[in-house]
This record gives sequence, C-alpha cells and structure tokens, in this order.
Amino acid sequence: MQQETRTETANAEFEFHTKATRIENARRREVANARMDLSNLPTCIENVRKAVLTNFQGPEDATDYDQLRGRLEAAKGKFSPRYQEVVVEPFIHKLGKLGRQGFTDILLRDSMRNNTARLMLDIAQAILQNAEGYKALATDAFQEVVSDLYDGFLSAEDRGGIHPPDLSVVPAVVKWGEPDSGPYTWPIDATSALGLEAAVVSVPPIHAETGLLAWSSISHEVCGHDILHADIGLINQLAEAVKAALHEKNIDYGLPEYWSSRIDETASDVLGVLNLGPAAAIGLVGYFRGMNAAFTGKAQLRNNGPAQDPHPADILRGYLGAYSTGLLVFEQAGEWEKVIEAETDKDLTSIRLAGTMVNTDIAKQSARIVANAIMKTKLKSLENHSLDQIQNWRDRDESISAFLRTLLRTTGSLTEEYKTGFYAAHVVAAAITEALSQDVDIDVVFNRMITLLKVMHDTNPAWGPLFINHSGDIVRHLVYYPSDESTIVLH
Repeated sequence: MQQETRTETANAEFEFHTKATRIENARRREVANARMDLSNLPTCIENVRKAVLTNFQGPEDATDYDQLRGRLEAAKGKFSPRYQEVVVEPFIHKLGKLGRQGFTDILLRDSMRNNTARLMLDIAQAILQNAEGYKALATDAFQEVVSDLYDGFLSAEDRGGIHPPDLSVVPAVVKWGEPDSGPYTWPIDATSALGLEAAVVSVPPIHAETGLLAWSSISHEVCGHDILHADIGLINQLAEAVKAALHEKNIDYGLPEYWSSRIDETASDVLGVLNLGPAAAIGLVGYFRGMNAAFTGKAQLRNNGPAQDPHPADILRGYLGAYSTGLLVFEQAGEWEKVIEAETDKDLTSIRLAGTMVNTDIAKQSARIVANAIMKTKLKSLENHSLDQIQNWRDRDESISAFLRTLLRTTGSLTEEYKTGFYAAHVVAAAITEALSQDVDIDVVFNRMITLLKVMHDTNPAWGPLFINHSGDIVRHLVYYPSDESTIVLH
C-alpha cells in the first residue's frame, strides 16, 4: 500500500512538473513571437476620448450624516478583519467624534469639495462601494490590481534588507468617482487625518466599463504616490538626487528645479514603469492623448508645461517613460525604449516649461538623467537601496505578460492551469500591450482582463476571512492636469 501511495505521489508530481514545463515553454514561445505592435493605438486613444466625454458621475456623495453612519455600520461585515481594523472602524470612530455638526461644518467650509470634504466623502465612497456592490466585478478587479502592485513593494523577497514603509503596510482601498479629476489618490499622509491606515485610489467610473488605457495609470497612483508617501523622507531624497544629477551634467534652462519640484509626479511615473513594465509608459502616452482629445480636440501630448502644473509636461513624461523602460532589466527593454521614444517624438514641437523655451535635445537628455537618478540612486530611507532593487520588470514578467495576451484576445473559458502563476500586474500589462496590436477588439480584451482579475481577487487571502498581511497634507495626486494655462488645477 505504501509503495502504491509513493507511486501515485510520484506520478502526480511528474504530471505537475510536466504541466508547469509545458506552460513555461508556451510562455517562452509567446514572448519570442510577441511584437511591439502599436497599430491599434489610434483606436485605443479614441476609446479613451469617448469614455472621458461620457462624463459618467457614479454614485452621489453620501452627505446625510445619520444615513451614512448607518450604511457604514452595515458595511463593516463585508470587509476582512484587517480592513475593518485599519479603514472602516477608524473612519466610523472619526465620524462619531466629529458628530453631525462637525461633519456639516466640513462640508460647508469646503463647499467646492476639493480638499477635506472631498477626502471625507471619498473615503466614505471607497467603503460603501466595496461593501454595497457598486460595479462589483470591476471594483474587485480594480482592488486586485491595487493590492498586487502595493504588495509587490512589500514582499519579503522584493524588500530584502529594507524596512517596511513607515506609515502604511496595507494596500489602498479603491473607489470610482470624480471623473473631472481623472485618476487620483489620497496617500496615507492624507487619509490618516481621518483615522485610516491605508490610502484611497480613485478612477473615473466609466473606466469600470471602457477606456482600457486608463488602467495604465493605476501603477502611477499605487506604486507611485502611495509608496512615496508611505516612507518618510523618500520624496525629499529623490528630489535631491534628481537635482544633483542634473547639476552634475551641467543641465540648465531651470531644469534641475523644474524636475525636482515635480518629484512626486515624476517619480510616480518611474515607479509605475518599474512595476508594470513598458505598458505603463506607452499606456500613459495613449491615455494622455485620449484625455487631451476629449478636453482640447487634439490627440497629442502637450509640449507646454505651465508653472502651476505639478506634473512635468506631457512630452517630457513620454520621454521619461521611454528612458525608464530602457533601464529595466528584461531583454527587450532597449527595443521598447526606442518604440516609446519614437511614438513620443510624433508629438514634439517646441518645449516650453514654466514659461521658458527649452532646447529639445537638452530636454530629452534631462529626462534620461532623471529616470536614471530615480531608479538607481541608493537612498537613506530605503536602507541604502535603490528603487530598482526593490522592483523591476524582468524577462519572466515579460514572458508571462506575452503569454497572457493569447488568453485575453479569446472568449473561451479559462481553464484551471491558467488561473495561477502570475499576478494582476501581468494581466494589466498584457491587456494594454495586446489592445495596442493590430485588429484587436479592445472590448474583448477589456472584459477578459476584468474577468481574470476578478477570479484572482476571489482567491486572494487578503480579502478573505483570514487576512494575510505583507511581510514585506491633505492633497489629492491627479494623474492628469486638465488645462494648459487657463485653469489652476484643484488639489
């Protein structure tokens, strides 16, 4: 009997390893055959433009104090114990301390709902939407991406020798809303003002259904702002590193100050690439073009960077994404850099930054220097490690992403063997790069992405009854600045 058991076990192990080998070989074939095909980029841009113009608002803000308290109490049981502890219960407690009058005072003092009132209402929406099933499929998919991206910076394997973040080790909660602001995040140093120990990430509700390239911005928000604000001193150290690197290369035109003063947005772009690979860079190029087409009628990256815009000019962000991609460690990094740079070049005219005309070659050189400084400088707040030592896009990541592309362009059911061995970041990266390819049906890819992410979320222990933790200034951070110069963006 023992011999039969050993034989059965050996056969099972052989079958498992044979299946794993078959899948890995298939992945390798896919990455070898994967093309850097951007033929469908104009269609993807138009897809974003139409999505933005719908201006779908999502749920109304919960402004009735007593009704909100009741809904929040009912919501508690829909969250895992850990999220009850760090998100739901602290917020309920904070509202209790504020009382009906304090709650009303916040709404009155921030009548435009751009600051404290917006934060308070967004936290409420993040809890209520998750608990009450608003766009349940897409919400769970969105939450899985956020959880995976944040976990990637906290895992013991990736963060070896580096202490966990100072302010938060719990992934952000998600919500849909505020379409006029585009994707944005409330980092932990903002949400902690209302008792939370996690950030809140928001994406316009239309992107629960369409506008695939908007999903490339999630890595900017989560791996960017939320990570940067969770480690005390990290942002300032990156700003100094960028400024020093530009001065060392004698870069003028005010670029050392321009880049360093926009370090939050700049570093967030780079961190997005480290976590999502080239899809983050080319995805944002397409997404910004779609946003600009909706707001200005021109599907182009803007060459003007107003002084009041906390982001670098669109054109610089295109180059920053290209050069960040080129610094990744996967084999095709250099080829992808050339593709993204060439795509950005299509929109290049005359670069004006904070009112100053800047030589094109110098501007591009500065973007290359900045990408290198952010990715590779060893930082005190990270125990003398660099960001690219914590996270990077490797050949295996590219291989998995290429393999997943075949699953995302079909409509059949996913078999069990294709439900493990990859992460949400791979799924989003695969969806973006596949959607850009010639003759691909974007809606099919989008719906398959959502379905697969939902399957992953349903098996994620972080959102089950046994929460597994990682070992590893109230200002919203918008991914897009809506006007060239006429409008001051509201933070």
